[in-house]
Amino acid sequence: MQPGTGTCKPRASLKRSKILHMALMGTSDPSGEAEASHKKPFVLRALQIALVVSLYWVTSISMVFLNKYLLDSPSLRLDTPIFVTFYQCLVTTLLCKGLSSLATCCPGTMDFPTLRLDLRVARSVLPLSVVFIGMITFNNLCLKYVGVAFYNVGRSLTTVFNVLLSYVLLKQTTSFYALLTCSIIIGGFWLGVDQEGAEGTLSWTGTLFGVLASLCVSLNAIYTKKVLPAVDGSLWRLTFYNNVNACVLFLPLLLLLGELPALYNFPQLGSTHFWGVMTLGGLFGFAIGYVTGLQIKFTSPLTHNVSGTAKACAQTVLAVLYYEETKSFLWWMSNMMVLGGSSAYTWVRGWEMKKIQEEPCPKEDEKSKVEV
Repeated sequence: MQPGTGTCKPRASLKRSKILHMALMGTSDPSGEAEASHKKPFVLRALQIALVVSLYWVTSISMVFLNKYLLDSPSLRLDTPIFVTFYQCLVTTLLCKGLSSLATCCPGTMDFPTLRLDLRVARSVLPLSVVFIGMITFNNLCLKYVGVAFYNVGRSLTTVFNVLLSYVLLKQTTSFYALLTCSIIIGGFWLGVDQEGAEGTLSWTGTLFGVLASLCVSLNAIYTKKVLPAVDGSLWRLTFYNNVNACVLFLPLLLLLGELPALYNFPQLGSTHFWGVMTLGGLFGFAIGYVTGLQIKFTSPLTHNVSGTAKACAQTVLAVLYYEETKSFLWWMSNMMVLGGSSAYTWVRGWEMKKIQEEPCPKEDEKSKVEV
């Protein structure tokens, strides 16, 4: 409460919005930008939002289909998932460094932070980088062993792990309605596994990697909040250090898992088409971080989650059509349960946060009585 005014401050909403803006754009005060966006005509803002959401959808869906081609294409026959992931991290590292150099040489052309490799910062980010490696590796391994149509269901337990880890690590309880939405997600997951098994297309290995990927995504979100201060709240700096650490840590894995000899004997190793597709996959991996931040900037975190759920639905339909698959009614029901439960959880959490922010502050005289 402001002294002598009798009015309440918004409950940390300004602080949260500033932190989000710092994380996405590397700046400190989004208020001027927000006011400028409100001054724009409605049609222009609607077109901008439609363009940004479309860009997010195209980038995300294209990246999934392209990775599926690299990881499990009968025509490519490349059995080196760790190398594919390593190369994408390498491309992201080089792009971050290149854009940083461009922003330094040509100030005013783009808003990108200065990136210099600091070993102390790299060590601070290392625990997160280990989780990050698990997240991207298990994601790719899941995609290698399951179809694109089942990919979203296979990795659908992220929300459930968010709730579990929030209680175990942060001692935060979850409301009954939020737990109810999680039970819908779990039911959809198990129904999807059952229907994949009934159709003879279930991969327990891929499903296990999907569950591990979901766990790592939840851990990544928690550790990201802890590590962000070490990189001055900039997600671009965090992306750079994460991928640098990942490139170093992937090297012994390539040796231990025997992927370097397999890569050496790969028939298309000298093909420009192969390296072009690999580089394109790295570009999409870099771009998805940018368009995700862009979508949150032009809409909101809640709208971003809703857009992601709708994108997952469209991706599933496209996969079924592209691979000419036939799915049962219960299989489709499992997808609807997962997507519906995820959307409901997002809505419930948004409603709860809004309710907390709108709670009235205690009156000044009540506060003085408590202090006495």
